[in-house]
Order: sequence, then structure tokens, then C-alpha cells
Amino acid sequence: MLKGGLYLDEKDRKILTLLSENPEMSQSEIAERVGLSQPSVGARIKRLKQEGAISSFVGMNLKKTGLYLAKVDVTTKNTNELVQKFTCCPFFLNGFIVTGKDNLSLFFVSEDISTLEALVDNHIRKDPDVVDADFGIVISPLRDFIMPVKARIEKTGTSPCNSDCSTCPYYEAERCLGCPLTDYYRGTFWE
Repeated sequence: MLKGGLYLDEKDRKILTLLSENPEMSQSEIAERVGLSQPSVGARIKRLKQEGAISSFVGMNLKKTGLYLAKVDVTTKNTNELVQKFTCCPFFLNGFIVTGKDNLSLFFVSEDISTLEALVDNHIRKDPDVVDADFGIVISPLRDFIMPVKARIEKTGTSPCNSDCSTCPYYEAERCLGCPLTDYYRGTFWE
């Protein structure tokens, strides 16, 4: 039994494994490999979706896009406030509250490393609740890594963090591409 009371039997685990390896596998193919009828597989998949064990989304394969992925491990006094700061940021992918010295892991994506560095320096390291931040670039995922990156966004004219790119020293020194939600954005990915 999993946390939350969800029970997965051997057939459920086989179905989940097959779908994780090939999300487009037909129910008939799964039925043949698992040893069930197609309607039984369909019913199990429906139940697993309803219970939240199966979820699907469309995302980009970061291994093939040429985008840079940053992992930022943070020690902060207020995890919720820091995560809230990035909920509308186009560079932000996901975050995890974790145990240990660093209590938060954040993931960001950009078309260049210097923009990621500027984001960390200006919006994480300068935060008064942040005690420490360790910034690293993922060199290469071992497997395909699919993340829900918004490839097209509408400009709002203001950055979600309320920063003014035009006065940012990183932007002025051309070490940051600027926020894609503003007219200051100099990159090409979110154009």
C-alpha cells in the first residue's frame, strides 16, 4: 500500500512500467504483455488515472532542446515564500521541499547559463531568508528528461518578480537575456 492508501498489485506495477517506458503503447499491447484482457487493462488504467497514480503531460525533452537546466539547492528560512516568488517565472520548472541542510531544490531552464546565474544571484542569493544557495548546471541527463516548458508565452510588460531589467547590472553587462515576459528580452527561445 502506498501513502494515501493506494494499493498497486503486480499487474498495476507492470502496466505502470510499460507506460513509463512507452506512454503511447496501446491497451491491446499492454494486455498481451501483462496477461489480461484489453477491457481489464482499460479499467485498470482508468482507475489508476482517477486515483492519481498515472498522470500525463506534454513537455519538452531537455536532452534534445539545447536548453540549459539549473539545479539550485537552497537553505532557506521560508520555503513557501521563496517558491511562491517563482510560480509565474517562465524560467522556473519545478521545486521540491527536501530534508537535510538544504531544504529546497529548485529547477530552472534557459537558453544560456549566464541568465541562470543572474537569476540565482539576483533572486535567490539576495533574498534575506536564504542562508545558502548551491547552483549547478546539469551537463547531461542520463535518460530523456521531459519537462513542461512553455515554449510560447504572452508578454505582459512586467516581470513576475517586479524587477526592472533595464537597471539590472547583469542585463546591462549582457550577462542576462532579460525576462521573456518583458520587452527587454534579448533571447530567441521565447520570441
